[in-house]
Amino acid sequence: MYLLPFDHRGSFQAKMFGWEGRLTTEQTAEIAAAKRVIYDGFTAALAAGVPRDEAGILVDEQFGAAILRDATAHGYVTACPAEKSGQEEFDFEYGEYFADHIERVSPTFCKVLVRYNPEGDQALNRRQVARLARLSQYLHDKTRSRFMFELLVPAEQRQLDERGGDTRAYDVEVRPRLMVQAIQELQDAHVEPDIWRVEGLDRRADCERIVATARRNCRDAVGCIVLGRGENARKVRDRLTVAAGVPGFIGFAVGRTVFWDPLVAWRAGKTTREAAVVEVARRFMEFVDTFDMARARSAAGME
Repeated sequence: MYLLPFDHRGSFQAKMFGWEGRLTTEQTAEIAAAKRVIYDGFTAALAAGVPRDEAGILVDEQFGAAILRDATAHGYVTACPAEKSGQEEFDFEYGEYFADHIERVSPTFCKVLVRYNPEGDQALNRRQVARLARLSQYLHDKTRSRFMFELLVPAEQRQLDERGGDTRAYDVEVRPRLMVQAIQELQDAHVEPDIWRVEGLDRRADCERIVATARRNCRDAVGCIVLGRGENARKVRDRLTVAAGVPGFIGFAVGRTVFWDPLVAWRAGKTTREAAVVEVARRFMEFVDTFDMARARSAAGME
């Protein structure tokens, strides 16, 4: 599962375009046009050889409804977010009408982004879990869409303070344990993703623990994919290489590292639209090759 995510909404509007508040029809169309550049880069990568049955897009309904329709018509794997953008607490983008929108789009995957630290605010965690369990049951009982769960485990201030504010130490020494605990708690609360999207890990052993947890208790069909997390290309390649060697990690979701710079250059008039499309395709294919080669080397080593 090689996923190109560009479902960014609030951050895209504010950081890419510098707009705040309610958008005009023209502004909405301008953002949609920018997202079309990313989509055209994706289709260019498919035309260049990325297997269409192993690749997919993640885009929002607000700015990407036309893209989702086109992708569905072409038989591409699609994913669409269910969460409100830019909130610390998970809630449904369309409130009580969330099911209507999932049925309207009918994506291959319904995706949620959730910030969940097991040692954080317990009341907040319980509220999120109740909504997520409801969504999980709905998806498995009522739709053909599968469930994709993006798990972020942001550090609590005291967790950083214990390590002198060193975010790197938190990522390596603490976050992997909390990720395992979070997955266990969510599963025990009847939240059952088909795919876990997890932050990149630096150690193979941590990747193995994540897979073992995701697949515990007869969940053998569950897969994991690694996030780009907006890191630079070298860091993304390193984390893809680590994950690719672990059975159960089936791919990646890398977005900003692929599309951000080409879009910024195009909007600034420093490159053409066509060149931006080519660059998005090139970067996406580079990460596909990185993962494929790392997986092949690992398989050869096991043999």
